[in-house]
Amino acid sequence: MQATPKILPPWRVHAVLLLALLAGACGTAPTQRADHRGDRDGHPSRPPRDLAAIPDAVPKVEPRSRYGNPTSYVVFGKRYEVMPTSAGHVERGVASWYGTKFHGARTSSGETYDMYAMTAAHKSLPLPTYARVTNLANGRSVVVKINDRGPFVANRIIDLSYTAAAKLGIIAAGTGLVEVRALDPRQTDPGPRLLEAQRTPAAPVTTKPAFDSVPIVAASSGTTTPRPPAMYLQIGAFVNRDNAEQLRAKLSQVPIADIQVSEGLSNQRPVYRVRVGPLASVDEADRVSATLGRHGIDNPQVVTD
Repeated sequence: MQATPKILPPWRVHAVLLLALLAGACGTAPTQRADHRGDRDGHPSRPPRDLAAIPDAVPKVEPRSRYGNPTSYVVFGKRYEVMPTSAGHVERGVASWYGTKFHGARTSSGETYDMYAMTAAHKSLPLPTYARVTNLANGRSVVVKINDRGPFVANRIIDLSYTAAAKLGIIAAGTGLVEVRALDPRQTDPGPRLLEAQRTPAAPVTTKPAFDSVPIVAASSGTTTPRPPAMYLQIGAFVNRDNAEQLRAKLSQVPIADIQVSEGLSNQRPVYRVRVGPLASVDEADRVSATLGRHGIDNPQVVTD
């Protein structure tokens, strides 16, 4: 039988492991982890000075982990489905990171979490999955091995190790807009695939480190830096515009601005998306999401254009 998870208080919502075997299956069910975003306790007091020299994860063919791959699992009353395969998976959204509080702890796959390794946590990709993660704000890109579950915080799609976050340049902010592209270990990784429309010539990037002891890799001359995408909270998508307009009318009672219905395509068919934005930052997205939640509108998704 599965052990009963210990429910942590709301301010500790994101990353601890429940090492309880699922009945009739080889797997562990992850529990809540503390949301360390903005919590300086997540930083090491003396990080290595050569973080930039730590190599990316090298994709290799591996069997699915015995642990962390149940068909589905429940955290905080919400059920998550584990994907049968990572093939072709690409998504964009908000990345966070986790550090010292979990360094040395067991991950959902059974491996030990090393904040200086190139790893990450994801709610639904099979374990392990190798993925290229690209910071959409500065074009930096890394390859990580996904060996853990999380982050169980609204509007977060991946939780990066400390080193992966440092190499992407999101340590100081705690979050960043990223693209996550699953890799096939049997094929050569072609590198980041940012849309050409987002690329614009730029001078070499000279980003000040979050902390003096954390080196940040600057882009070399001759590279291009993508234009940061616009960020929205998507509340619904409909094939019928009238349904989208009805939802927008309902949202007019909520004290938020910039509610719009935009037309797009899904499987070559028109779709009408009800969105809020553009939003200036992840913090603003979190505030708007919380406001929507207080009015009974749950689980809006961060999307980008």
